[in-house]
Amino acid sequence: MCFEAQVIVQAFLRWSEKAGSTERAKAANALGRAYLHSDMARENRDAAYMAMTYLLDDPSPRVRLALAEALADDPDAPRAILVSLAEDQPEIACTVIARSPVLGEADLVDLAGRGESLTRAFIAARRGLPRGVCAALAEVGDLPETMILLENDDAFITPFSLRRIAERHGCNADIRDLLLCREVLPADTRHLLMARVSEALAGSALVHALIARNRADSIFREAEDSATILIAANVSSPELPALVEHLRQRLELTPALLIHAVCSGRLEFFTAAMVNLSGLDDSKVRAILATGRPHALKALFQSVGLLGDVVDVFIEATLMWRRAARSHLSQAAASVSAELLAHFRNVDGSETLFELLHAVRKLTIAEERQKARHYAEALTVEAA
Repeated sequence: MCFEAQVIVQAFLRWSEKAGSTERAKAANALGRAYLHSDMARENRDAAYMAMTYLLDDPSPRVRLALAEALADDPDAPRAILVSLAEDQPEIACTVIARSPVLGEADLVDLAGRGESLTRAFIAARRGLPRGVCAALAEVGDLPETMILLENDDAFITPFSLRRIAERHGCNADIRDLLLCREVLPADTRHLLMARVSEALAGSALVHALIARNRADSIFREAEDSATILIAANVSSPELPALVEHLRQRLELTPALLIHAVCSGRLEFFTAAMVNLSGLDDSKVRAILATGRPHALKALFQSVGLLGDVVDVFIEATLMWRRAARSHLSQAAASVSAELLAHFRNVDGSETLFELLHAVRKLTIAEERQKARHYAEALTVEAA
């Protein structure tokens, strides 16, 4: 810095020691605007930068806020000063974080990691929030800033970040509502939210006051299986492997869920599960399920952990679906469930087989009740 610039800075410092906060605030704002918009010589510009740096330590928040307001909207404002102001008191930080185009993705990620909840809330509300910042907030954000992030329609939140939010805050009803209202929500995240709802209900004192714990656990397990199949029915083929892997990691690819999928006609989901659990490629599994002989089906099902007489149920169900497909039966799902129960009615098998057939029986009853409801609704419409 040249001698002339040093004199300017020294004069400013002497003046600021005697001036009141109102005068210093006016000077800070004018200095910031002059730095950005005046045609200064290089030496004077350096002096102005040094003076603004000095003002960062001014004891009056009014002075620092005045400087922030002068610099916040300009893309040419000095980044180091803006980063410091972004870590100042809430009103000052909000001015910079909400408005400054100078703060880049790395700056915002750093601020989110080191800042307090209020700082992260300011960041979450920022327009055009990039994916890296959203990911940081999804990882470290508390409940309030996470809700602000989900309400920010201009934030680019990736499917992975949505899942992390569900994992961290899915027990909160407001978070679940905000996630489920999104047009695009990954199937594994949707299933995770469903599981959180089930856990909340299972832990409810009111539920256990009305229903015995064992009965409640059974109801929730069956409801979760039904909801899982419903989610799978509305998932695109490319998304199915991720859903299946999510269920495998949660140890939820149970024989009961798999037979539910088969009997409900969710064959794409069932195929994806067989691919995941067997390690075979998709085309090989599809060929076995579509045309494989019983011994090939048995080998496939045993490779995924279906053992004993349970294997016979899956083989028979697969063969029934083939026959239903050839006959173009309109009520194929109900037919397969009923035929399966009839086929194994007099079989004296293991307890595991009995539990599996019990699941099929409950599914059949549910399908019959659904059919009756649809019939009653149709009659009501006709009568009207």
